[in-house]
Amino acid sequence: MPGGRLTQQERQQIALGLGDGLAYAEIARRLDRPTSTVTREVMRNGGPTSYRADLAQRATERRTHQRRQTVPRGRGAAPQTPGRDPEAVREYEETFTTLLMAQGLPKMMARVLMALYTSDEGSLTASELAQHLQVSPASVSKAITFLDAQGLVRRERDERRRERYTADNDVWYHGTVAGARANLQLAETARQGIGILGPDTPAAARLETIARFVDFIGESLLRAAEQARDILYSQPGTAPEAPEAAAAPEPSAARRDAERA
Repeated sequence: MPGGRLTQQERQQIALGLGDGLAYAEIARRLDRPTSTVTREVMRNGGPTSYRADLAQRATERRTHQRRQTVPRGRGAAPQTPGRDPEAVREYEETFTTLLMAQGLPKMMARVLMALYTSDEGSLTASELAQHLQVSPASVSKAITFLDAQGLVRRERDERRRERYTADNDVWYHGTVAGARANLQLAETARQGIGILGPDTPAAARLETIARFVDFIGESLLRAAEQARDILYSQPGTAPEAPEAAAAPEPSAARRDAERA
């Protein structure tokens, strides 16, 4: 049944599909399951190259047993909103976490970011995050340091002088700018190789193509991010002015932010 838990036989079919080089979507279609279910199952059980049906089955049984043994949340836990199904919320958090991991975010960092996203306040303390995720404060601190460096969260103090971590509406904009820093460094480093290898060599031409491609894609993404922020977060009844068609392109604010970083 698509809405139920994966069976051992389904896990065996997933392992066979991975061995045959099938995409997650094709495996999910054959199982009559959502693609996100298969993606989450594989990513939290070793990834596509290390997935084993028997180990995944035992790990799932162990997690189920641990959840049944878990004591009720104590003081400091994030409050539960009345009317929500805690199990459905947990499954959703796992699904979204898996997608963030598939995009390259380490597991603990993805879990912390997801906890902030699904908090109605959008802001939690270290103790609340540790309680919610059932992990050590040290793990939370390490994850926050990484996310803060990437511009995905911000730190602030509440009225009790406690440090809180927030994922606000600008998180994806700042994340895009942070990602652009790496792109700018890549293009700059590629162009440094042109002088070293010789401007008229095939290798230099290849590096120039890389630099131009990265510049073009990076600038396009930064302009799109800036436009999206203007449109999505502008006051009701207002709209950003359309750029003049004949105007010469100016470096976007996002690119200037990335270059200053």
